[in-house]
Amino acid sequence: MTARTNDWPGVRPEVVAEVVAGLSARLQKRLDGAAAKLAQRPVAREGDEWRVEVDEETVLVLHAPGGVVAAQADVRCGCLLAPACVHRAAAVTLCPIAEAEAGTGARAGAETRAGAGVGVETRAGAGVGVGTDPEATPTATGAPGEAAERSEESAEQSPAATAPTPLTAAERAAARHLHRAAAAVLAAGVSGAGAVSQAELLRAAHRARLAGLYRPAAAAVTVATRVRAARSGAPDHRLVDLVAGLRELLGLTTALASGAAPAPELRGTARQAYREEGGLRLYGLFTEPVLTATHAGAVSWAVDADGRLSTIAEVLPHEDAAAAAPQAVGAGNRTVRLGDAALSHREFSRAGLVVQGATRSTGGRLGAGASVRAVRATGTAWTAEPASRLWSEPVPAQVARALAAQELPYESRPAGSDLLFLDVTLLGTAPTGPGGTPQLLARCTASDSVIVLRPAHEHPDLPFRANLALLATAPGLRLRAIGRLERADRPELRLLAIGASPDTPGPLARPADRAGRVNLGLERLQTADLVTPETAPETATDPTPMPTPTPTPETAPEPTAPVPYGPPVHVLGRRVEQTVTTGRHALAPSEASAAADRALLRAAGLATAAELLDALRAAAADRQRDVFGRIVTDDHDAFATVWLTAASYTEELATALCAAAWSGEG
Repeated sequence: MTARTNDWPGVRPEVVAEVVAGLSARLQKRLDGAAAKLAQRPVAREGDEWRVEVDEETVLVLHAPGGVVAAQADVRCGCLLAPACVHRAAAVTLCPIAEAEAGTGARAGAETRAGAGVGVETRAGAGVGVGTDPEATPTATGAPGEAAERSEESAEQSPAATAPTPLTAAERAAARHLHRAAAAVLAAGVSGAGAVSQAELLRAAHRARLAGLYRPAAAAVTVATRVRAARSGAPDHRLVDLVAGLRELLGLTTALASGAAPAPELRGTARQAYREEGGLRLYGLFTEPVLTATHAGAVSWAVDADGRLSTIAEVLPHEDAAAAAPQAVGAGNRTVRLGDAALSHREFSRAGLVVQGATRSTGGRLGAGASVRAVRATGTAWTAEPASRLWSEPVPAQVARALAAQELPYESRPAGSDLLFLDVTLLGTAPTGPGGTPQLLARCTASDSVIVLRPAHEHPDLPFRANLALLATAPGLRLRAIGRLERADRPELRLLAIGASPDTPGPLARPADRAGRVNLGLERLQTADLVTPETAPETATDPTPMPTPTPTPETAPEPTAPVPYGPPVHVLGRRVEQTVTTGRHALAPSEASAAADRALLRAAGLATAAELLDALRAAAADRQRDVFGRIVTDDHDAFATVWLTAASYTEELATALCAAAWSGEG
């Protein structure tokens, strides 16, 4: 099934669940095939209606005001079996999932993760993945830009309870229903989780949302969206994001169904709350593009006088995937929607704002309510206060902060908690990692560790990759950099913006409007912009000798020898991922293969990983049969518990290896 999601309107998850549940058992078995056929039919839009000619006599109509199908009655079919026909169910199966109107506390604001969502992740990541997600349409969030468009209601929104309260009977039943649906998707794998399994997961998510379990409901919608992307071969699908989504969902439902009074963050909140901040003096830092399967735009980052980070987003849906990247880049030229500010996001990244009546969410998103007033002000250099304070934090502390933030619900993470602020010297490219792929390396001035610099987004129409390729031609260049931590067993950074280093003998970028910094996702570097020690002009007023040119053999990494890739964590990790891809039945290797994996893990000192791998395989094979030898249907709870344990172990081990790599112990 390969339908372009841009051809179809969005659909509420509860609509998908209700329409699919209305099918007979016979038609449910035919649903995936019917959806694949319908995906090949042309879609025509007339105002708020999308029309599909199923055949010469049957027309399918989707009424979607605002681009979202909000009720069953909005899906109409002209066939004789309607409304209990397979055509309606196939249509909602093809439509991208839209988030609920109230938003999802667990995902609100995730659109600011520009790198997460499409392998942009900020993972934004997000994510956007952002991070982001595209994590529940997109990057695991409600519609990007929604919070910026609506007036802020911070005075009317009550914060989440601070003390744990026991689950009600309705909440407990909803959590168990959601857990069973998630375990069934895990056991089936992407290859077996068809439209019916996805609809059951969305039904459980809707029930959880009605019961007040907003964070698990959002996590379930995220999983359903990523399963769809995996099955359709969408370019923004990342297996690691799907594994993370299932791990989070099963972890939440397990904790909620344990019987103990859950912490408030496990429930989540219906809408992201904004608090009054009064007057703020903001200094722009950088702007990054946001690009997901359904949305595109830009997010600007700013620092206030106290050193806290904030974001202002301009993210809107796109209807044409081919034009999405130019839309994201062009969003940098849109006016910042905050009070009466008359400057673009690109300009704000080098200027400032004075804001009165400001509101700000826990995640650092600035509110754009009617009472907010803002006027343009001067910016500050990255080498001056308060921006320079961000680079003064020790590198190990920055890494620890970024890793710790990954354990928090997204809406509870402080803005910029996954960002690193480093002074680096470029070393050029060298083979590193699995396969010895050449990558751009840099030496961190503060820790003296060698870092792999990667593009924040892999989309070829965004300038990230081209800019890194040009930077690779300038070894010896000293930079002040902002990037997102890439969790790996070697130091890796997804580069977002660069600026002049405090000891650089001139500006990084020649044009005066760049103020010595470059937004790598919006602006293209030129060779003339790179002031290397060899190209910097001699001046009579600056007798200081130039910095050391291209790194010497003693300081640069060996260009021909790949960097060792660390312990064999992948032996367990690939089985965890294999389960998500093909289901529990795939974990049945030969005894020789199992013994080899076990020996490899134990030889590396990973005895716990070896035990978990054996337990995962045993749980996958533990299927009861009736007297006729047929497998008895179960709820997959025992298998899901073992898988969750193994997935959580690999997560914690990856975090520990990343921290060790940045501290020089890796």
